[in-house]
Order: sequence, then C-alpha cells, then structure tokens
Amino acid sequence: MFKKVLVSEDLGSISNGIISVLEALHIDNFIQVQYCDDAYLKIKKASQDKRPFDLLITDLSFKTDHREQKYASGEKLIKALKEEHLNIKIIAYSVEDRPQKVRNVMIDSKADAYVCKGRNGLKELDEAIAAVLNGHTYLSPKVGNALRETAPAEIDDYDVEVMKLLANGLSQDQISVNFQGHNIHPSSLSAIEKRILKLRNHFNANNSVHLISIAKDLGLI
Repeated sequence: MFKKVLVSEDLGSISNGIISVLEALHIDNFIQVQYCDDAYLKIKKASQDKRPFDLLITDLSFKTDHREQKYASGEKLIKALKEEHLNIKIIAYSVEDRPQKVRNVMIDSKADAYVCKGRNGLKELDEAIAAVLNGHTYLSPKVGNALRETAPAEIDDYDVEVMKLLANGLSQDQISVNFQGHNIHPSSLSAIEKRILKLRNHFNANNSVHLISIAKDLGLI
C-alpha cells in the first residue's frame, strides 16, 4: 500500500472525505494542502530529501484568491510533475466529467487515474488507489468511454489558441496582432478569418459566440 500521500484540495469537506478513504486503507502518513504550488514544492522537496510521496490526489479546479499561483489548476500541476519524471502516482479527483477534459488530463498531462466527485466518488477513489498501486490506470465509470472516444479531428494547438483569444473578447484583427507579437504563424488577418470559418464549419457553429460555447462544452478551452 502507499506509504506517503499528498492531498491537494481547497475544500475542507472534500478533503475530509478523501482522508476517510486513506484512513480506511490504513494510510496514516498524509499531508493536506490547499494550493497546487504548495503541492508542487512539497513533492519536490520530499523527492530531494529522499523521502518521496508515493501518491498525489488532486482536484483540478481551485478558487482564485489574493495569492498568485504558478500552477493555478490541478491539470497544470499534474503535467509539470509528470514532465519532470518524478516517481509519483497521481489521481485527479474532480467534478469535471467532460470527455475532452478527461482526455487532456489522462493523455496530455498523463495522470494515472481520473475519479469523478459525486455520490460514488469516495468508493471509486478507493478503487482508483488500488488500481494505480498495481500499475493500472483508472477511470470512473461515468467517464469510462472518454479515452475510447475520438477527439475532435484536425483541432490543434493553433486552433485552441484562436478560440481562447476569441473567448477573451479579441477581434480577428487583435488576434492577428497578438500572433504577430508572439511569433505565431500564420498570423495574417486572412489566415485568422479562414481558420475561424474552418472551426465554425467543423463544429457546425452558427457564429463565433456559438463556436466558443461549443469549445467550452467540449473542454477545449
């Protein structure tokens, strides 16, 4: 069984539920934090001190406050830790159940398990802990088909960035200027217009507002 666990969750009631699962599994060496930055620093320091954490259980969404965060979401935290090849298993524990978000967390960020909060969340968390302990991945039944579904075809990072800027209220002219300033190509106004039209056609969106709504529903932005 895991010997040292870190819980990253900003809601006390949720943390208490997670702790109850750990205690039932006789895991008594655990630490709770409310910020992803704190989780990252504790995991890094423990690794450097040769007393590493075996498991991280983290929410994906954290309420913003006065404290500026380098890792503002659990998804960014997971990706950073996995990119540094730290030997730690990671379970995402979230209310988010959109297939695209699950794919992002499991495929792009490389989490070991994805558990949906809810009526059966703690039971599924128990199952996820057992699964990742034995070297398996785990998905809550609610999102069990997420990795088998086909992701939106032909949508790349460029498309996502265009939609993010549209969602932030930038006009096509402003997106063109933004891309030029960040050396993103193609950056011409005509290229931006064509790409937005392509995206609207791809998602059968009536206009740019509808496009952004669809993209958010899919968890693309």
